[in-house]
Parts: sequence; structure tokens; C-alpha cells
Amino acid sequence: MTGLSNVMKDIRGRQRVKPHLPTEIVGFWTGEDLLDGKAVKTNTIIFRTKGCYWGRGGGCTMCGYVYDAATTNPTYEDIMAQYHSVEGRIDGSVVKLFTSGSFFDIGEVPEKARDEILTSLSKKVAKVIVETRPEFVTDKSMQAAKNIVDRLEIAVGLETSNDKIRIECINKNFLFKDFVRASETAKKYGVTTKAYLLLKPPFISEKDALEDMARSVLDAAPYAGTISINLCNVQRGTIVDELFQKKAYRPPWLWTIVEVIKRVHGKTGSVIMSDPLAAGSARGPHNCGQCDYDFADAIRKYSITQDISAFDGLECDCKLLWEKVLDLEDWTFGSPLIY
Repeated sequence: MTGLSNVMKDIRGRQRVKPHLPTEIVGFWTGEDLLDGKAVKTNTIIFRTKGCYWGRGGGCTMCGYVYDAATTNPTYEDIMAQYHSVEGRIDGSVVKLFTSGSFFDIGEVPEKARDEILTSLSKKVAKVIVETRPEFVTDKSMQAAKNIVDRLEIAVGLETSNDKIRIECINKNFLFKDFVRASETAKKYGVTTKAYLLLKPPFISEKDALEDMARSVLDAAPYAGTISINLCNVQRGTIVDELFQKKAYRPPWLWTIVEVIKRVHGKTGSVIMSDPLAAGSARGPHNCGQCDYDFADAIRKYSITQDISAFDGLECDCKLLWEKVLDLEDWTFGSPLIY
């Protein structure tokens, strides 16, 4: 077990966690996504499982989703009860299945439940997107799922193409080559791949975060038809939260994600998306407070249209301050200059 895992276990052990019933789903909501270049309605389902196996052992430095886990390990009947509680509300063209872990981990979702949920969805929607770590993308799991669902996509939290950052800053416990293998395994069965990347994990500067993300998009693009850039926010009960409270971490500037998108736009065959959750709050990605919502709206507009003109006219006096942060923050060894 790594030092970061031990720190995370200590932090998790100090949290007061509300007990959750194994039949109680975490969340369901409707959103918008791209399908064949067109904006369509999507439904997201987050199942309550016993939690990500890696998270239970400490987990990633920014992830607080482990606290959504069920108090007791859900059975097949429990998982199906969760699905049936929202089944009648599914009305999108695309459904995203999350567990805050891995849908293909049979320790979280029993095979019988997995297959029955996919069978039901195959009759309702055009495409299913499934969250999973790469180690659960196997010939067996891909063949079984693809036999049920015609259009299937795996969504993998790659976070960065830089192994050093992924291991030493995020504590993700897999390498870029593992992501490549998973993508290639999925491709054999006609399953596409979506890569989730993380902008500004702890322990790196704003400039390093910008450079890493631009590079990671280009590195991941040959293996992922869709790349979703997640802007790190501060979730309670994490290392990021501990650093934030000590004023040793600031979520990314919205200027940074806009610059990343401008740099990579048109250089990949992938759809580039980002949804800046908690934008404008102290715990979420933000600029100066005056322009945050305009930036967030522009980023979401680009994600749906893939039109770089979404950023035309996006200006604010805080740009000069952001540029100074990029120039000077390395001298503070990654500690933020502005909060």
C-alpha cells in the first residue's frame, strides 16, 4: 500500500458517514450529450454498491465518492431494486451507468444484475456508457456486454497520460499502458472508449496542470473517441480537501480549461467535452467571481457544439492575474498564489 493510500485511509477513518440502504440509489438525472454529432437527451444513473475496491483501500486523492457506498454489500436483488426505482424515468437516447467504482466489477455489480440492466436498456436507448477501471475490461466482460448492447462505450478515469502524476499526485494505481490495453480490448468487440481526464490534481502548479492536460488529450485521443476533461473540485474527506483547508490547494482557473481546449481543438478526431461542476464556488473551478458563469456557459456550449467560436468575446480583467499565476506559481512549489 502506498503512502498516499495510508493518508487517505486515515482521512476516511475520521469522517462521519451517513448510513445508506443497499436498495437506495445514489442519483438519477437528465442532461445533454453528443450522439453522432447531435445533441441528445441523456440519463445518468449512479448505483449504490459496496464502493470502488481501490477507494476502500485508500483510493484517489480527490475522490469523495466512496462515502456514497452502501452500509452493507448490496445483493443482486438490491441492485435490481435500485434500477427499477428509476427505470420508468428513462427517456434519453443515451444512458450513463456509474457506481463511483466499476460497473464491470462483479464485486460491486453481480453479473446477473449487470446483464439484466443492460438487457433492459438495450430496448430503451440508442447507446449505453459504462464507467469502469481498466482492469475490469476483459475479453469476457466485453463479449458478454456487447452480446446484449449494440452501442456500448466504456468510460475510464485515465485522469492524465503522465504515469508519474497519476501515481504520485492522484494515487490511481494503474498505468497509461493499462488504459491502452483496455481500449484495445474494447475495440476488438466493437466497444468504444471514453477517457475522463483530471485538470489540476494536487501537488502541481497551474501551469503544469495546463501543460499536462493539453498533452494528455493528444496522448489519449488515438484510443478514445470521446475525451471528457473534469476540472478538479474539492470533495470533503479527501487529501485535496485537507490541502484546501490549509490554503495549499486551489481548484483550476476557468481560463486554464479554455486555453487547453483552444490548444487541442482540431488536432484530434475525438469529441472534447467538459462540464465544470461547482464552477464559481471556492471549492470548484473559478476565475475572479465576476466572469465565472459566463466561462462555465461557454465551456458547456463548446462541449455540445464542438464549435470553438463559443469562446469568442470571452474576456475579463482577471486574465492578467491568471497569466501572472502561470508565470510565478512554480516558484512557490505549487502552492497557490491566489485563492
